[in-house]
Amino acid sequence: MSSTANNNASFHPIRRDRLLQETEHDTYKTKGKLHEPTVCPDCGAVFKGGRWQWLERPAGAHEERCPACHRQHDEFPAGYVHLTGDFLNAHETEILNLVRHQETQEKLEHPLKRIMNIERAPEGYLVTTTDIHLARRIGEAIHHAYQGSLEFHYNPQQFLLRVNWQR
Repeated sequence: MSSTANNNASFHPIRRDRLLQETEHDTYKTKGKLHEPTVCPDCGAVFKGGRWQWLERPAGAHEERCPACHRQHDEFPAGYVHLTGDFLNAHETEILNLVRHQETQEKLEHPLKRIMNIERAPEGYLVTTTDIHLARRIGEAIHHAYQGSLEFHYNPQQFLLRVNWQR
């Protein structure tokens, strides 16, 4: 009986008010709820039903810049995809078409996932994105199609993902 008493003595009920809440450090995430409908004056995306969508512009809608356009305006990407290697130089057109195709597929359903820039660098290409998930998807698609070496480096404090692909 004393062993049962010891087990109960070490049991502490969970206090919901003391649980640590996970924090997301995306400074571009909308603070608070937007008026519905809201339209982004830059890209025309519509905030309706609690999310940004590609819809016709509703009459009398509020205007506010969406998080993706805000990132583009500030030139502060959430994702960096570094593409390097001799294979890239030989198959440059096909790989860049695959990168653009991934953006097109993702952007159909998620207007905030966009490519900001594709820059030619001495060692290869640097693709910057407005979303970490698009950067991951681009890296995985290239790796799936062409193999090679794929690495991810996520920095939760800055809500930033670096993807490195090489072959």
